[in-house]
Amino acid sequence: MPKMNVESFNLDHRFVDAPYVRIADVKHLPHGDTLTKYDVRFTQPNQAHLQMPAIHSIEHSFAEYVRNHADDVVDFSPMGCQTGFYLIRAHEPDLEGTLDLIEITFRDILNASEVPAANEVQCGWGVHHSLPDAQAAITAMLAQRTNWENVQ
Repeated sequence: MPKMNVESFNLDHRFVDAPYVRIADVKHLPHGDTLTKYDVRFTQPNQAHLQMPAIHSIEHSFAEYVRNHADDVVDFSPMGCQTGFYLIRAHEPDLEGTLDLIEITFRDILNASEVPAANEVQCGWGVHHSLPDAQAAITAMLAQRTNWENVQ
């Protein structure tokens, strides 16, 4: 296949072994800043996916809680295929440090009693959340913590 502009389109999704976390891209910006994008994959592509209320709740919770632990987080966004998320940090690649950051943030979500900003004032679809489903997905992801670096 021809090389695509989007990094993940060049990844052969048939041969990855989810769950995993990998460095998906590194951008060195004109003014010296570096952005590192991490692929935080929960489910095996084309075999399983997360349900949208769980995705929505993970996205809200992670985006809020991760900033208690790191000030270089630019974004945490769900993948359209519903198999994981992209975490973007303003720093040089640091897979080990990012794995630890993800783990501690996931543990914050497991200890949560509600989804941050899950209401009609702060969210465009405030009723479309499921903390129990988010916590179940995170529990499954954490159970594979020792394998997160094994992509293929």
